[in-house]
Amino acid sequence: MLRRLLIIILFTFSFSQICFSAGTGDSGSKADYYKKGADLIKAAKKLDEKGKTKKALKRYERAKKYLLKANKKNPNKPDTLNYLGYATRKLGDFENAEKYYLQGLKIDPEHIGINEYLGELYVKTNRINLAKERLEVLNGCKCEEYDELKELIEKN
Repeated sequence: MLRRLLIIILFTFSFSQICFSAGTGDSGSKADYYKKGADLIKAAKKLDEKGKTKKALKRYERAKKYLLKANKKNPNKPDTLNYLGYATRKLGDFENAEKYYLQGLKIDPEHIGINEYLGELYVKTNRINLAKERLEVLNGCKCEEYDELKELIEKN
């Protein structure tokens, strides 16, 4: 009898969880907005590397929407601002990308990703001295971000 009762309780709990999640109208938790955005950026980077720019831009646009939602739900997270800046920059909006990066640096001045990507933006917008400042922040991190930014600066 106790065994049947446990089975019924487990079944009821499982069924209610399925019904609840199906009724949310979202393909996952709102907490997943950052993850969805980050995953889309990673996919877009791969498409960019293959020369599939048009498809990559669509991914960046979708990523930006998710990241804006993530930032609204949990404001001022440096990783979210980093990817928001990245997606925005890849979409050609350098002014707003810079704002996201700078906002992230106010929270975490040593953020490796933000410093690298902001440096890349500065190179792209012909502000090499500012890019070198970002490189200096990365100096000593013994990370690929330093090497990548240094190489980009030396090419320009």
